[in-house]
Amino acid sequence: MSTPPVTLLESLSPYGSRKVTVEYDGLTTAAYLHDDSAAISATWIANHQPAPETTDQARLDAGRAPLMPATRTKHPDGRPPPQAGTLEALWFEEGDGVAILEQGQPIAVIAGWSDAGRGMPGYSSDVIGQTPFGWSLDEAMESLAPRLERARAYWRWRASATGWEQFQQALFGHLKPRLGAGGHYWDASAGHQPQTGVTERPAVSSRPYTILSTVGMSCQRMPVVEQVLDDPSGYARIELALATTLPSAQAARVFLWLATYPWRAVTWFGPGHSVRWYGEPAAFPLGSGFGSVLLLDSPGALAGPEAPDLSGFTFNGDPVRWLWVVPISEADRQLAKDHGSASLVGRLAEQRRSWIVEP
Repeated sequence: MSTPPVTLLESLSPYGSRKVTVEYDGLTTAAYLHDDSAAISATWIANHQPAPETTDQARLDAGRAPLMPATRTKHPDGRPPPQAGTLEALWFEEGDGVAILEQGQPIAVIAGWSDAGRGMPGYSSDVIGQTPFGWSLDEAMESLAPRLERARAYWRWRASATGWEQFQQALFGHLKPRLGAGGHYWDASAGHQPQTGVTERPAVSSRPYTILSTVGMSCQRMPVVEQVLDDPSGYARIELALATTLPSAQAARVFLWLATYPWRAVTWFGPGHSVRWYGEPAAFPLGSGFGSVLLLDSPGALAGPEAPDLSGFTFNGDPVRWLWVVPISEADRQLAKDHGSASLVGRLAEQRRSWIVEP
């Protein structure tokens, strides 16, 4: 007999943007992936009594997890429920998907592309074929197994004593010959994942403006990229840069907002994307009249000197793309939204707008 669900596992993603729960109600076990407001996707994991011949619609109508029909489960007689102490969550590097492990082995995966609204449930090791309540994990493991191993390796690296420092030094070493010696360095993550900072490269005689660059955004792939691009490898890892004559400490505050944004909001930043400031207009760090930013990988279409070439840095086999931050107005952002970023860049170029942010 079905009982009120008992939570066997609850895990918040390392970035705090998603949560997975595994629930047992006496008859079935299922996993649910939630964002701040609702369940995004789910997967049936197991029956714990003999399976019915067909779907029990009454259970679904009552909002209960389904019993998998007999022809769609490896265990038509049911199997013992998992024990809470044997379960753990393995989050994807991007933080948008998660695997449920039982004694270290995957029994379910809810991937970033799983979406109940589009009829794409998660994967379960007990499912045969594809059903509305779960797809076969066995059939997906050829592509998912390397993904899970990368996730294990990534979180091991994150927890290591020297990993972050090694990354920082590698990135500093990349920037120094291109932008000169570093000045101030600020933490941009307030102790939360993803760990990020901002490095200042002060103006020099050959460059009368300061460049600020994030440090650490490229440590982890951004969510969502693989859902919108056939080949995400050239876009999944980014850092942000800002060229400015504003006081560095003032301008750097824009990165307190932007540096962790993709993982908090489960989205991605790409060339031509625009992002609206979340706070009061007067608090926008890059000057009055602006309330959004435009992100450009080739700012040379705008006025100003040639931008430094920051390409050539890689992490975990992926190239890292620097996107330059250009402040824009809300009207500018709407133009880009309605007609594409190229239209906005063309208008800014006509206005002789520089990619260098000045008072």
